[in-house]
Amino acid sequence: MFSSLKGPHVLGITLAAAGILMVTMGTRQSLGLFVGPINTSTGLGLATISFALAIGQFVWGAVQPLAGAAADRWGPRPVLVGGILILALGSALTPYMQSGWGLTVALGILAAMGSGAGSFSVLIGAAAQRMPAEARGTASGVINAGGSFGQFVFAPVMQKLIQVTGWMGAMWSLAIISLAALPLIGKVTKGTHGAHVVHAGEDPGLRQALKTALTDRSYLLLHAGFFTCGFHIAFLITHLPTEVDLCGLPPSVASWSLALIGLANIVGSLVVGHLVGQYRSKSILALMYASRAVLVLWYLMMPRDPWVFYVFAVGLGLTWLATVPPTAGLVGKLFGVRYLGTLFGLTLLSHQIGGFLGAWLGGLAITELGSYDLMWWADIALALAAAALNLPIREARVVRPIPA
Repeated sequence: MFSSLKGPHVLGITLAAAGILMVTMGTRQSLGLFVGPINTSTGLGLATISFALAIGQFVWGAVQPLAGAAADRWGPRPVLVGGILILALGSALTPYMQSGWGLTVALGILAAMGSGAGSFSVLIGAAAQRMPAEARGTASGVINAGGSFGQFVFAPVMQKLIQVTGWMGAMWSLAIISLAALPLIGKVTKGTHGAHVVHAGEDPGLRQALKTALTDRSYLLLHAGFFTCGFHIAFLITHLPTEVDLCGLPPSVASWSLALIGLANIVGSLVVGHLVGQYRSKSILALMYASRAVLVLWYLMMPRDPWVFYVFAVGLGLTWLATVPPTAGLVGKLFGVRYLGTLFGLTLLSHQIGGFLGAWLGGLAITELGSYDLMWWADIALALAAAALNLPIREARVVRPIPA
């Protein structure tokens, strides 16, 4: 599975990028654990806090194409350094915010901007431009697994810190931990600028690349499917702890469920990263989206006990962020890797528009209706729609090499 990552150059870039994503995604994916404690401490209400996190979902996505374009233009180093510093600043300021507006600025804008600048579009774009085509699928899977490992590590650690130091102390700890990603940036960027050569006539310019992509039916269908992925993930990452609480279960069930999602997604990301070199990415995506609909339906039919949540979490984790390698791979197949950071960043923006709605509407549902039932059924419908939308995407069949 990892034979395509041979050589210290390719392997070093891949592991360093995975380490950075472990920190930025681990930070971002653990914020749902803070919703209840912040509400208890400030009395702002679940709807207000959910809205701040929903803004964060959108901002994280809106930053992706901008950060990708900046990295395509000036290189990934300044983008990644700035992102980590802004992420740490937003986390450090959060405990001082006692209003909905202040929480939106700290978590919804600053922390989201920082984690977005140090996320998929910049890291996968930088890696793809600096390694051979046969290594990109596996590398994107390993990088993606780094984000999943971050969720696996951060969720129980943050839950324990909240219990021991309070949510404010845990948030300050999060700011300090974020800075640990800074030393890895040099490994991603140092000495790799000559690895990707753009030949004359190959580069149409960013404006033309955007024009071509935004009028391509397959690219737009990919955006529509990824929108559903964002809705699904943001709803769960924001509201799963509240769902656990509604079922009368301890907070540890929520933190371990989030950790299991991350652990299972390590497996899912590595497997899917390998499969994109064996099968068409659109088929892999359609299958993953359809499986989510089946899994949510199963959850609705089961009693609410800890083991149901744990099994549900493992099932979710297998496809959680494993949609990223085939989605990024499809963008690269359709338009090349020269502006992959920008074009995949736009796809991530679509993902996060769905994320905004998933986080925000979940808050409205629990406030106005007292349960998430409507959201679960909407999630099933959108997952089935995403599976159907991916099938017409234009993608050539994968030609597998014949063994000697």
